[in-house]
Amino acid sequence: MLRPVTLLVCSGLALSVNAYAGPDSIVPGGQDPESPMAGFANKSVDVWTELDYAYELSSSRLFREVVDPNRDPLDGTRTVSDLEFKQFRHVLTPRVQVGVFRDTFLSAALPIVIQQARELRFDDPNGRPISPTVRDGLIPMDGFDSNDPGTPTVGDLAFRGPTRRGLDQVHLGLGTAFMNQLKDDTKPTWKIGAEIRLAVGTVMKFDPMQPNANKGVSRGVQELKVWTTFARKLGWAEPWIELSWLVPLSDKSDSLFDDPGFGATNIAHSQQATVASGLEVYALDNRADETRISIDIGSRVTAHFEGREYTEMWEVFALGGDTRLGGPLILDSDPTDSEPDPVSHPGISNIENYLELTSRFGVRAQIGPHVRFAVLADLIWKTDHAISFADAGVDNEDDNDLVNPGTDEVNPLHVQTIDLVGHRYRSIDGFDIVIGVSGQVLF
Repeated sequence: MLRPVTLLVCSGLALSVNAYAGPDSIVPGGQDPESPMAGFANKSVDVWTELDYAYELSSSRLFREVVDPNRDPLDGTRTVSDLEFKQFRHVLTPRVQVGVFRDTFLSAALPIVIQQARELRFDDPNGRPISPTVRDGLIPMDGFDSNDPGTPTVGDLAFRGPTRRGLDQVHLGLGTAFMNQLKDDTKPTWKIGAEIRLAVGTVMKFDPMQPNANKGVSRGVQELKVWTTFARKLGWAEPWIELSWLVPLSDKSDSLFDDPGFGATNIAHSQQATVASGLEVYALDNRADETRISIDIGSRVTAHFEGREYTEMWEVFALGGDTRLGGPLILDSDPTDSEPDPVSHPGISNIENYLELTSRFGVRAQIGPHVRFAVLADLIWKTDHAISFADAGVDNEDDNDLVNPGTDEVNPLHVQTIDLVGHRYRSIDGFDIVIGVSGQVLF
């Protein structure tokens, strides 16, 4: 007898290629039912193949802190609107889940960025000469277009990065269900699992001399994700909740997340914690022919903790810190040496803690026992936060409460031009839209 094989086409939707492929009550590798009354419990081994698609449109405004000597210090740091950021991405993720033993399954996924493009525009179309970014030499007066580096940009275009594509990581996971409602309808479905994310693609870097030489999308970071989900079908509704934690483990040798030593702090990629919940409401649930139509409404809160990230400005920071161009963001690799040891700024920078707040809407349908599909959308708001946030260093308890210049207390990644209070960049009004279509065919 053939075991069921599930084929999910364009299944799932979420920012950063998280998959929401269907109800959290589905468990690969469920135990064979012992009686006909067990209903549609999974067979002892299931193989699920998935194809996830997501289109993501991101935008934010970049404010710059400025020093105003005429301002009352008690009024806080003044900021001015400088740049507008936009990015779009298409992501396709093949995925497979293999049930190996009674409600236990292995999973693998390969997120593929089909296309990623980003650009920065001046907030004021006529503000190029007075832009703080231009004034400090991070972007030249003529702007920078990776598609045509030698030609001045026109209109309000300040910076356009190369169009990128490729792989970031491969995801390998193990999960199990301690409870499965399909076998015992008095209990919810409770799953728990872990996923190792291995960096396999070309590390994302920017070379202003050859902007299209590197089109990679990988951060070069190995990560561990632990997660758990709960779901319970209650007549015409199915509430669900998901919890997860994502933490970096190590970096590839050519990753930009290097530890320069001395007084550097928060050098690793930022950690993330997520809480998501929602309710799937069945508008139609005909068990006779297994036809169902439901509306899925949910929310998600993701906390990004202080660390280093590829921000909206990372390519601009790499441009402004290239040693060959003599930019203002060039680093000194050894702050204890009286003679500077210049190295290029990697582009990635320290970020302040911030939240992503997501509203999720979807319509799901099942036609018969074998065919399912859905249309899904996520609306994501990001709280305002600093994106150039490196500390000056670490005081070694010499009782002066200061980071002494020329000592190993100094953070080599700190650049006063962008990291000093009154000069930092802030991401404001961050908003993302993620749209997708999902389909599911069971054989």
